[in-house]
Amino acid sequence: MQHVIVVVEHRGGQTRKVTYELATQARTLADALGGTAHAVILGNGAAALADSLRAYPLDVVHVAEDPDADRYLIDPTIDYVDVVARAVGPSLVLVPNTMFGRDVASRLVARLSAGMAADVTSFEFENGRIACVAPKLGGVTITTCAFVDCDYGVATVRPNAFAAQTAGGGARIETIGKLPAKQYAMRIEDEVEEASGEIGLEEAPVVVSGGRGLGGPEPFSTLLKPLADALGGAVGASRAAADAGWVPYSLQIGQTGKTVSPKLYVAVGISGAIQHKVGMRSAGTIVAVNKDASAPISEFSDLVVVGDAFAIIPELTKLLK
Repeated sequence: MQHVIVVVEHRGGQTRKVTYELATQARTLADALGGTAHAVILGNGAAALADSLRAYPLDVVHVAEDPDADRYLIDPTIDYVDVVARAVGPSLVLVPNTMFGRDVASRLVARLSAGMAADVTSFEFENGRIACVAPKLGGVTITTCAFVDCDYGVATVRPNAFAAQTAGGGARIETIGKLPAKQYAMRIEDEVEEASGEIGLEEAPVVVSGGRGLGGPEPFSTLLKPLADALGGAVGASRAAADAGWVPYSLQIGQTGKTVSPKLYVAVGISGAIQHKVGMRSAGTIVAVNKDASAPISEFSDLVVVGDAFAIIPELTKLLK
């Protein structure tokens, strides 16, 4: 494989932040392979959203403003990406490791007879080949797997694993012609999202997380939620809190949960084990509130507030409001 193709995810007229992260990483990988970096954006509003992608280091943005991509489940997306991939040539296809991305990736692997790497957190380049680094077995081990003897590879990439960086705005926009009409099996009638869905936590500018030190489920709603609301952010949790059943696993941050990179990360009652650090280490500013001044989280926090969170957090929330 020589080129890199990013499958763009967007919703409600907004491009997912992970797309910009993949566009930045695509440039690095394409340069290492000696090829070009591409993106594919489909559906209603695709042309307008494609223009924003020109600020990132891509060579070509392929656009199809075909309503079928929004009207039918996944299959039109696969058809369009398949057309682009075969026109571009042997490529590594980068897909967000989201519900949408995982559906797309599995079908692309079958369509392109491609190699597959899931939940990738970093890439390595050795002996002319791309290798994907990903945690496995609940984070017990970290694997490094290379694509061998395949023209195409598909990698689902964990959101916030890479930083997005604008560069130049020189990408060429190419329109993909309307594909021949065909019957699709599943039509989308409506979409329903939970208020605390994955977009909110992974893309929030501020994350307020709680751990074992909170002692139970109630403080997540009565203590952390008001603070997160006052800061315009979202609530997260450590694995210990999720394993205890205090919060759903959709809020877990860490090596076996979600990776976040907010401007501000507030950790309340979290000891700071290495598995948790992996999920939030790229945050801009890290503030820890903990009774134990020697907790591991103090080693990588910008500010450590030592004291009782049940006294500190309500006062902080009141001041912010």
